[in-house]
Amino acid sequence: MTPVILLAAEKKSAEVTDWAARLGWLVGLALFVALVYWLMREGWKWRGTLQSDLPELPSAPEAPGPVKLSMSGRYHGSTTAGQWLDRIVAHGLGTRSRVELTLTDAGLDVVRPGATDFFVPAEALREALLGKGIAGKVLTEGGLLVVTWAHGDKLIDSGFRSDRAAEHNEWVDVINSMINKKTETEGAR
Repeated sequence: MTPVILLAAEKKSAEVTDWAARLGWLVGLALFVALVYWLMREGWKWRGTLQSDLPELPSAPEAPGPVKLSMSGRYHGSTTAGQWLDRIVAHGLGTRSRVELTLTDAGLDVVRPGATDFFVPAEALREALLGKGIAGKVLTEGGLLVVTWAHGDKLIDSGFRSDRAAEHNEWVDVINSMINKKTETEGAR
């Protein structure tokens, strides 16, 4: 039994960690992450500067009329119409948030807690459809309500997802019927 005790006594302890080298790597990594974050933030601000020609967003009228539809869910962002990756960040349109949508005869009221609210007048609405992606966010087929609207000289797609996705079809039907009714009324003049 003595040889086993001798072998155990001859073992050396593990080498001590080089704390200075480890700390240097951690500080370097933290600086690299901070640099990448700062560059992303600067890119976001630069995109907002490039889109500064976009006019101010309209606010909701005092008396919008009776509510046709309302929905709560998520706002996923706005893009240039037909360009689902060209996010618009000017005036806070690029900020994802919770949303309360209300559709009236006056238009679409978009209330976003913690972000800038905006209003889409009925005459600016162009189309509503079911989509699967916008601004880098991809969902299941038909999982996104995409509303196309005109603002200034630009067509914008805004993406919304209801807490109850079954509501999307009704929203598409009602918005498109509002647009068709408005077009028919204008064509009759």
